[in-house]
Amino acid sequence: MSKFTHAVIEKNSILLLVLTLLVVAIGGLVEIVPTFLIKTTVEDVEGVRPYSPLELAGRDIYVREGCYACHSQMIRSLRSEVERYGHYSLAAESKYDHPFQWGSKRTGPDLARVGGKYSNDWHRLHMADPRAVVPESVMPGYPFLAQTPLATHDLVNALKVQAFIGTPYTEEMIAETLADVFVQQNPDEDYDDMVERYPGAIVGDFDGDPATISELDALVAYMQMLGTLVDFSTIERANITQ
Repeated sequence: MSKFTHAVIEKNSILLLVLTLLVVAIGGLVEIVPTFLIKTTVEDVEGVRPYSPLELAGRDIYVREGCYACHSQMIRSLRSEVERYGHYSLAAESKYDHPFQWGSKRTGPDLARVGGKYSNDWHRLHMADPRAVVPESVMPGYPFLAQTPLATHDLVNALKVQAFIGTPYTEEMIAETLADVFVQQNPDEDYDDMVERYPGAIVGDFDGDPATISELDALVAYMQMLGTLVDFSTIERANITQ
């Protein structure tokens, strides 16, 4: 563009405005249009699956109680992070989270890899009285979770909503919602079909009371699966930042 043309544009406010809007519109289209033409920006990773109904209920309780305010689920690719918490977080691990639990605020440790790190008994004690197992903890207790029956009347609709927004719940998964909740927290039941629908699902009496299905059952079931679905030995690590 010549100096003369540039001077004309700068001196004509209307022309400058029109050309500015044109450039911004073109730039916006270049950035926005591709997002409508591709199915997903998240690569598939073997092992990642939708939450089981009990895990999904537990995740909702996790969000409801504000656990995300003190515990992130995002391990960054820093050497100190990886050495403390495990493999850095993959976007695919949160592909069925609405909303995802990534973040940088940590009053307590990151929970992206907490699944299987502690026993169900440890989680029961920790939720009832955190300082019973972590003396320096500033976390409040949540003893009421063990006494609160899990509300299951809306779980079927919860799975239907997830399916509507793209989570691959099948008609069979939705039809077996309540049955899957029952067998996942009762290891004495036949849970083979449930595990076939949700590979890697942890089965156990999470709250220590097999006679009831409590909110604690759901929360612990959710936490016990975090970070357990992906075989990280098969995932090539990118450069780890010092």
